Amino acid sequence: MGNNLLSDIKIKASHKLKTIILPESHDDRVLKAAEVLTQKGIAAIVTVGNEDKVLNDAARINIDLSKVKIIDPLRYELFDSFVNTFWEIRKEKGVTKENAFDLLKKDLFFAAMMTREGLVDASVAGSASSTADVIRAGIQCIGMSEGISIVSSFFLMVFPEKSYTFSDCGVVPNPNAEQLADIAISAADNHKKLTGEVPVVAMLSFSTKGSAHHELADKVINATEIAKNKRKDLKIDGELQFDAAIIETIGKKKAPNSEVAGHANVLIFPDLNSGNIGYKIAQRLGGCEAVGPIIQGLKKPYFDLSRGCSSDDIVNAAAIAALS
Repeated sequence: MGNNLLSDIKIKASHKLKTIILPESHDDRVLKAAEVLTQKGIAAIVTVGNEDKVLNDAARINIDLSKVKIIDPLRYELFDSFVNTFWEIRKEKGVTKENAFDLLKKDLFFAAMMTREGLVDASVAGSASSTADVIRAGIQCIGMSEGISIVSSFFLMVFPEKSYTFSDCGVVPNPNAEQLADIAISAADNHKKLTGEVPVVAMLSFSTKGSAHHELADKVINATEIAKNKRKDLKIDGELQFDAAIIETIGKKKAPNSEVAGHANVLIFPDLNSGNIGYKIAQRLGGCEAVGPIIQGLKKPYFDLSRGCSSDDIVNAAAIAALS
């Protein structure tokens, strides 16, 4: 399944043909991704910027943007409406109309408002912006999903024989138990959307079912109970060590009464240290393709990219956004 998963996602995305905004038109990688996405019919693409400049940049690197819609925020007919909407939702935080005007000129905030208002189906940004800036625009314009307390991220980890979802490996440094439970719920739902598999969620720790006693393991145990109570439909268990979570023989030995142990496809790390290190080991030594980080927890799809991403990474993220 692993080798074919990204291809399958692109095919499914092409059947939906959602509209995705890629706001960072000043990045050549974004322009290349826009060309690929439109020419292959994976998604309809909108980008943000001065049309003459964007087209000149595209011509310089021999990229065809004839099928891409280019919007200059200050010339957009709904720009004033966006400013008023943003001011209304943020005025209690001290935002003035002048602040709103200045923010909505920025590509990330403009893309977030386009997404909020349903004028595009999703936004993919971050190739030229920090994760903090991307998330800030998403939270302030789009807002949080109902019942979810934290914006987090996940990686789709594509191995030749199997694919996993790893979370959170890119955003939340040290989630508390409630936040960790919400990260698990968000990741489980996204795994099902993207792979079609029933999510089997392991809450990871250095301990399995009481093999060690420490407050760090206690946090994972508490998070597991919170997640189970919030989503009784999910297969979720913890605390589990990594090997007990994914290797059936070890899972049976260490956690014989667990329906998750040995069968997990969604792996929830207890903090950002372990998550970030874990995904990079799998990517660099394990040879898997790591797709992400993909933002989760917002009301609408508003995705982040690594600033080291390739144009292919942007294409993959846009295809995933189309299915989210």
